[in-house]
Amino acid sequence: MRDIFEDIFQQAPLDPMEAARRSARPQPRRRFYRDAHVDAGEAGVAIRLDGRAVRTPARRVLEVPTRALAEALAAEWNAQGELIDPMTMPLTRLANSIIDGVVAAPAAVAAEIERYLACDLIVYRAEGPRELVARQAEVWDPLVDWASSALGADFVLAQGVKFVVQSPATLAAARAALPRDPWRLGALNAITTLTGSAAIALAILLGRLSADAAWAAAHVDEDWNMERWGRDAAALERRAGQFKELKAAVNMLGMLEPPAPI
Repeated sequence: MRDIFEDIFQQAPLDPMEAARRSARPQPRRRFYRDAHVDAGEAGVAIRLDGRAVRTPARRVLEVPTRALAEALAAEWNAQGELIDPMTMPLTRLANSIIDGVVAAPAAVAAEIERYLACDLIVYRAEGPRELVARQAEVWDPLVDWASSALGADFVLAQGVKFVVQSPATLAAARAALPRDPWRLGALNAITTLTGSAAIALAILLGRLSADAAWAAAHVDEDWNMERWGRDAAALERRAGQFKELKAAVNMLGMLEPPAPI
């Protein structure tokens, strides 16, 4: 079964957008099992296919921390038809990425999120037109205020593309909110990458934003441009796929143990 798992999912990259691109390349494989179910594993709850362990692309056993998450992954496997389509299995792909790319190196993943904090999307504002400036302020200012009050992170705003340096105290305060366990950290990293904003990702993690509100906040500029210049079918299709990845990461957070209060 080794070649089957490698062919279906390949080596799952941590970047969920790159994961989606890679998952789209392989030819679909025929379903080779009758039933997926959950079972007790050595370090968590395992997913079994006809009683046999599922493996990640790096040959690690696919085990997750909670039964709710394991059942959701098993449901993805059971929902497959005659052919296995990895694009319909965002939770499984994300779990593979976390097991293969986060569990052994959480510090590197946290550092990647911190790089987003240093130049976060919601900090950089347009110089014009006036309507776009107002739209950004309407959506992003409440998040900047929330980061200050809830996290103690006082972000400095910038206009245009000129880089603005955030204070060490601000970055340290935001960094302190990052989860320490690899599963929430991996899901948070996926949300950060998909939205372009670690602040938006933290707002989801801590219950400030829903998936829909976060997605809208991440696409203020793009939506504004589409309203004026028309919608691009290819861009909308790409966004729809990315939104599925975002919802999978948000759903994963909901099936893990809740974070400790800040």
